[in-house]
Amino acid sequence: MTTSLRARAGTAGFLLPALVVVAVFYLVPNLLNFALAFTDWSAYKDTIAFTGLANFRELLQEGALSTGLRVTVIYAVVVMIAQNLAGLLLAFALEKPSRVHAFFRAMFFLPVLISPLAAGYVFKALLADDGPLNRAAGIEVSWLGSTTWTIVVVALVNAWKFMGVNMLVYIAGLNAIPGELLESARTDGASRWRTIRSIQLPLLAPAITFNFVTTLIGAFNTFDIVFAMTNGGPGDSTQVLNMFIQQQYAQGYYGYSISMGLLLLLLVCAVAFPLLLTLRRREVDA
Repeated sequence: MTTSLRARAGTAGFLLPALVVVAVFYLVPNLLNFALAFTDWSAYKDTIAFTGLANFRELLQEGALSTGLRVTVIYAVVVMIAQNLAGLLLAFALEKPSRVHAFFRAMFFLPVLISPLAAGYVFKALLADDGPLNRAAGIEVSWLGSTTWTIVVVALVNAWKFMGVNMLVYIAGLNAIPGELLESARTDGASRWRTIRSIQLPLLAPAITFNFVTTLIGAFNTFDIVFAMTNGGPGDSTQVLNMFIQQQYAQGYYGYSISMGLLLLLLVCAVAFPLLLTLRRREVDA
């Protein structure tokens, strides 16, 4: 008994430094955020006063906020669809283990390792009005100058950068499907499309759920790529909510920006949880 207690105490001793770091740099700041969102904390006041829901009432009256919410939702939906569709197509194309497929898997995963800011600045140069893409194709398209389509272009760049993650998750799901099922389908004369539609896609339901939900949450929290490519322009057409939060914080309105972050958290929960429940029900039906 004494030995067991000593072993547990030793284990707790190893865990304690990590727990302290997590508490100090993660738990405490996040708990403080919930409190500071209801204050007037700013760089222009010496004291911090509780203001209740004043920040949130001001947010609801802020026109830029409604624009940021709309842009963020559009961006997140485009990223979720494009990134998962690209990852799924790549997974089916590179499903079989081979040296060639391993090489291409690595190539498609490589953008994930690139800094989002670096990727954004590279694509900003490529898609400039006088950039290499327009010159090579002999066209004059303002890829980053449209108030309607620029947000879609930036979202597709985000999908390109992270589609390698989705690809690997889908490949893992495909490799987990029993080979006997696929062999039986081929023996029965099922076509490639019929095998995909009737066997592989239904059995990929858990991977689809994971990828869709995590991609959506990641897209809602985007900042780097949008900042690098457009800085919210033209106008406010690509100003996602995180950019609006950063601008308010940089101007010294700390409590106000924290309340916006809390609002973003509620938005993510309001969208992600229903999506998760819907996809989980689909897993059961499959």
